[in-house]
Amino acid sequence: MTADFLNIDLGDSINSNDAAASTQSVVGYLLFKRVLIESANAISSPLTYGFPAVTGFLGSFHAMSRKLAESKADELSGISLGGVLLACHECTPQIYRDKPYNNYTFNQTRNPIKRDGKTASIIEEGKCRLVMTFAVEVLADTALSDSQTDTLIQHTTKWIWQQRMAGGSVHGLARSEPVQFFSYDKANELKPNLLPAFVLMEAQQEFAEIIEEVRSDNPNATALDALIDVSSLHHIPETLPNGETKWHTTSRKSGRGWLVPMPLGYQGISELYDAGVMQNVRNPEYPSQYVEAIYGLGKWVYPQRLGSTESEYDIAKAFWRYHYDEKNSLYLVTQNS
Repeated sequence: MTADFLNIDLGDSINSNDAAASTQSVVGYLLFKRVLIESANAISSPLTYGFPAVTGFLGSFHAMSRKLAESKADELSGISLGGVLLACHECTPQIYRDKPYNNYTFNQTRNPIKRDGKTASIIEEGKCRLVMTFAVEVLADTALSDSQTDTLIQHTTKWIWQQRMAGGSVHGLARSEPVQFFSYDKANELKPNLLPAFVLMEAQQEFAEIIEEVRSDNPNATALDALIDVSSLHHIPETLPNGETKWHTTSRKSGRGWLVPMPLGYQGISELYDAGVMQNVRNPEYPSQYVEAIYGLGKWVYPQRLGSTESEYDIAKAFWRYHYDEKNSLYLVTQNS
């Protein structure tokens, strides 16, 4: 397991707890339809790959929220962005294998020749092509007027093209009404616009149940053992009366839906260093800390299963947001309010 370091920008969090943000509430939702993202980062953590880390998308809309705060348009004053719902239409890792039973490897790109004419080194990386729909909470003190809504759509439509998404570039949007605004009381109207796709939800309850099952078989098992077990297929032979062998394939996640291991944030493993103390960080103006990834389970859910009231998958609970636990040095992404 390798440690990473994290620049900590707590004051400008997309879901900041400062005095100004605490008075705001969700007044509506911005919908970005069928965003085509090329070369997004498919390596979401030291242990997982495929779909990018949730932090890669939250960071993009965090940056967009900052642009709102810096905008000189009077109509955008006092408006910020909150949690983000992730609906994936397509996810195609850029991978290759030369034989049917070989392991896949990520396609690599050769960088341009350097100034001295020498060949640049190949930097190993994993990329994927995504088609995503995002629903983003809009926070304000009061409901938005038609003029504010129009200005917000106009600016965010321009910004989404300029924004990096999980390390990738935006190459396309839906042809018809690519960015729309829905008021808070019309959250259910988001669901038809998410189809056909799967929405990423937390599955911590299922993970807790699986940990208990694994420990009932092996009292010394850890949560990591359970996570690996979820990612495994068990092939069990059965000898038939005629002497033939029949193989059965089982999995811990059978009957629980489409469960996937995923990173849920970071755990600090060192003291918090003041701004400028740690060298060679991306943003030296912020405090820094050495961290390791935290893992859990996510679940891909069909949008029609997102209910409007106290259902298992309430659409209001499908929005990912930041959570900082200063006491335990935890930097998390969660769907809990």
